Amino acid sequence: MTQGGVEEPVLIGSLRAAVTAAPDDVTLRLHLAEQLLVAGMRDEALQHLGAVLQRDPGSEPAQELLRRALAAPAEPGSSAAPENTPSVEGSPPSASDEGFDWKAAENQLLNAVPPMFVEGGRGPDGETLGDAFDVEVSKVRLADVGGMRQVKDRLEAALFAPMRNPELSKLFGKKLHGGLLLYGPPGCGKTFIARAVAGELGAHFLSVTLADVLDMWIGASERNLHEVFQTARRHAPCVLFLDEVDAIGQKRSQLRNSALRGSVNQLLLELDDIGVSNDSVFVLAATNHPWDVDAALRRPGRFDRTVLVLPPDTPARETILRLHLRDRPVAGIDVATLADVTGGYSGADLAHICEVAAERALLDSAATGTIRMIEQSDLTTALLEVRPSTGAWFETVRNVVRFANQDGTYDELSHYLQERHML
Repeated sequence: MTQGGVEEPVLIGSLRAAVTAAPDDVTLRLHLAEQLLVAGMRDEALQHLGAVLQRDPGSEPAQELLRRALAAPAEPGSSAAPENTPSVEGSPPSASDEGFDWKAAENQLLNAVPPMFVEGGRGPDGETLGDAFDVEVSKVRLADVGGMRQVKDRLEAALFAPMRNPELSKLFGKKLHGGLLLYGPPGCGKTFIARAVAGELGAHFLSVTLADVLDMWIGASERNLHEVFQTARRHAPCVLFLDEVDAIGQKRSQLRNSALRGSVNQLLLELDDIGVSNDSVFVLAATNHPWDVDAALRRPGRFDRTVLVLPPDTPARETILRLHLRDRPVAGIDVATLADVTGGYSGADLAHICEVAAERALLDSAATGTIRMIEQSDLTTALLEVRPSTGAWFETVRNVVRFANQDGTYDELSHYLQERHML
């Protein structure tokens, strides 16, 4: 292999392959960087030295090689190299430092160590840096949520009443922050409700899952979680929604992975508002398994208020069905009857019923060459194919209510099961 018309030493190729196989081997990278400097391949040497300093900022051999690299002649096609050698941070400046082009040195090292995490703020040239997490403005309102009167009443007491009466809130010492835990079977609209809360408050909306937080590097997950809250604070008023919080805040007694335990501890610190202000940051969390959430997250001042989000009631089911049939060609559909016979179906189940019915009409239209509307028979047949997905969840919670409700946490759920003779 040649580099710039010069035959490249075989040793360099072997070292490159070894570094690729063991990217965290600092000694190996240093050896490769030194050989690259000897071969006159300064730019690549700088990249490897940057990677070494990222892993070991105090490495004296890396700093010595860095001085040699910056003093070496520039490779063909690259920017001119500075003539003088910079002093290492912490060492006294020498006479040769005078006139050193630090800006050129910064530009040469700018991309040597790409940032693993970019926080909001200003870049080196004053440009605005974006947030590491997407913050949006929700256009959904509670009026868009069909039915669920009990859920709306709980939200009114927890959030909206204090917001609409700031003087009363001040009088009674009620602050507009805190945590609210939404729990219930999957597919019943917990995320949609969180978006509606943000829209009703006129706040920004930031949704986070375990995949956004978890990182392979030690300490990085905690840093990511801290930046999540920092982003919410910068965009206050903001609804911070932690989806599947049982994954982020799982019981520490069940965790053998120290990295996950650290994430739970960091979440506790962020919710405790230590050294920062969470005012106007409304933390909502959702889970299908509240019994797996760490007990410390459920104590007063954190997720001390819970809202049970159950399968949609009849008015909500009618609203959901109309929504999913609204932009499709339909004829002779009795939505009210469908809503009556779909008790126990989640919102996701109802959407799937409409999909299956539309698929039947589409296939018939394709086979006959004539467009056929979606009819009541299509939806009735779809009902036979799509069964409620909430059954497995209720089988699980039946045992939870029977044997793990000594403190009354699941009384509301117990009442629901008793009314439907499921307990």
